[in-house]
Amino acid sequence: MSAGHAPTKGTHHEHALRRAFVLIAAFVFVEAVGGWIANALTLLADAGHMFLDASALGLSWYAVRLSHRDNDADLSYGYHRFQVLAAFVNGLLLLALCTFIVIEAFGRLRAPEPMLAGPALAVASVGLIVNLIAFRLLHDHTEGNINVRAAALHVLGDILGSVAAITAAGTVLLTGWTYADPLLAFVVVAILLRGAIRVLREATHILAEGVPKHLDLDEIRARLADRVAGVLEIHHVHAWALTSERPLVTLHARIDEAIEPRTVIAHIKQVLQSEFGIDHSTVQIEHGPCPDDEH
Repeated sequence: MSAGHAPTKGTHHEHALRRAFVLIAAFVFVEAVGGWIANALTLLADAGHMFLDASALGLSWYAVRLSHRDNDADLSYGYHRFQVLAAFVNGLLLLALCTFIVIEAFGRLRAPEPMLAGPALAVASVGLIVNLIAFRLLHDHTEGNINVRAAALHVLGDILGSVAAITAAGTVLLTGWTYADPLLAFVVVAILLRGAIRVLREATHILAEGVPKHLDLDEIRARLADRVAGVLEIHHVHAWALTSERPLVTLHARIDEAIEPRTVIAHIKQVLQSEFGIDHSTVQIEHGPCPDDEH
């Protein structure tokens, strides 16, 4: 395979999301029917969780597909931000999921219902296997991609839901005690809330055009002034990101009039790329006072 046709990181993300989506969506029907037959509220609730997660995975998959589109007259930076929007929506859905789990848990503590523990245990066990496979598909692609990470958190919620369903069904089968499931549900909520809040904070930071966490503007100024010959001062440095993987920078550079501007620009961009991972930057070269400061 030639280098020009090698799969990109985004393509790998898309394939992982698609496989996880198909796997989760296919099992939703099985778990819903199993929960209805066994009269297992835990399974029915988990089927609802998986349906919600299948929707989130589908949204994430579609967002990655959109990000492959080229820029156009309306979206000059392309469709990369749709990944962050999808992650933000997924974070909100995770919060809604936590609310649903809490309401269901309190309801079952007040009025537990009998269920067919054997069939419920079998279906929940298969569900755990399905969720583990889906999580494994996504886990290798979570580093540096907030969208895939948000989708993986949804699947993690399903894994915890399956474990809770297995524990509840096993407890009812062995002891008849029906309170294990609502009590374990609060553990699931605590774990999911931590992940949901983290995803929402990161997505909000990107959408608000905050400085990427791994960049220090003072360090960029100092490094460029030190490494690039002819640079007298670096100012008006602004950094933001299209996605967690695509930081952008604009800056002004006051340079020695004896230095060729194109050489300085090329060197600045080389330092930004090699030392900070910034492959898209806009550099304004100045001789003398900054015209923006005059206004």
